[in-house]
Order: sequence, then structure tokens, then C-alpha cells
Amino acid sequence: MATTIASNNVGNNKMMGMQPLKFSLWLFIVSILMIFASMTSAFIVRKGEGNWIIYNIPTVLWVSTIVIVLSSASMHWALLSAKKDDKKNINLGLIVTIILGCVFTITQYLAWNDLVAQKVFFAFANPGGSFFYVLTGLHAFHLISGIVYLLFTLYSGLNNKISSKNLLQIEMCSTYWHFLDALWVYLFVFLLINH
Repeated sequence: MATTIASNNVGNNKMMGMQPLKFSLWLFIVSILMIFASMTSAFIVRKGEGNWIIYNIPTVLWVSTIVIVLSSASMHWALLSAKKDDKKNINLGLIVTIILGCVFTITQYLAWNDLVAQKVFFAFANPGGSFFYVLTGLHAFHLISGIVYLLFTLYSGLNNKISSKNLLQIEMCSTYWHFLDALWVYLFVFLLINH
């Protein structure tokens, strides 16, 4: 009986075409996309109403963008290493990605300091600056969750639980990290055009 249920579950998973945890991750990603789509739409609508402060985009955001793109490359390197059972480079790739993720977070803090120096604060009287803080802060929050996920994946890698036969965790981590990278590039371009 138990064998029949287990085989039916495997059959159902194959019929769905996607591993349930991966499906859950994609649902989570779609929900994050909806949040940012609504925020950027609200940004455009509110900007059209006037009373919008003009400010300079902090130049450190260019560094942020380069750093996060490099972190996506190191994450991909870790995934490719896992497919080749190269345990040393799995862990090295994950460590580099974690470090670059932390550097990205620091550059976001520096960008906020730059805005404060321009007298741009998070305030209802200043919707332009407030939107900047909310968009970048919300992305930073999700990026920190990605770093936590990377740490768990690194722990698995250090304990030899990631291999070409056990890729689920690193594939999901890679998908989420690449999504955060693409989301940042979108936000950066959006802010450059609309600030």
C-alpha cells in the first residue's frame, strides 16, 4: 500500500513536470515580481502627480550592479561544479557568491548615505526619495534572504551533500540568486530612467 502511494506521488510529480519544491520557489518568485511590479507602477503614477524631488542616483549603484552580476557568475560556476562533482569549486563558488552578496549589501548602505548627503530622506513630503529607499530596501531584504539560503547551501556543500546526483538545493539556490540579480538590473535601469 505504502509503495503504491509513493509510486503514485512520483508519477504525479512527473505529470506536473516540476519538482514540488521548485514549483514553490517559482510561486515565491512570481509573488516577489508582483510586489515590485506594483511598486514600480505606483512610482510612475505618483511621479506623474508632481511634487517630485529630483536627485542624483548614487554612483556606487554602478558598483552594486557590477558586483551582483559577478555574484551571479560565481553562483553559476558553483552549479556547474556541482554537475561535475567538483566539491572544492562548489564550495569556493558559493563562498565567493556570499562575499559578493555581502559587498552588494554594503554598497546599498553607501548609496543610502549618499542620498542622505544630498538631503534626500525617507519622508511623505519627498515621494521620490521614499520610493528609492523602499525599492532598494525591499530588494536588499530579499538579497539578505538569498545570502541566508546560500549559507545553508554552503553548509550542505561542506558536508558533501551536493553532487551531480543531488542538485536540487543548489539548483534552487542558483535560480533564486539569478532572479535577484535580474531584479536588481531591472530596478537599477528603472531608477536611472525615472529618478
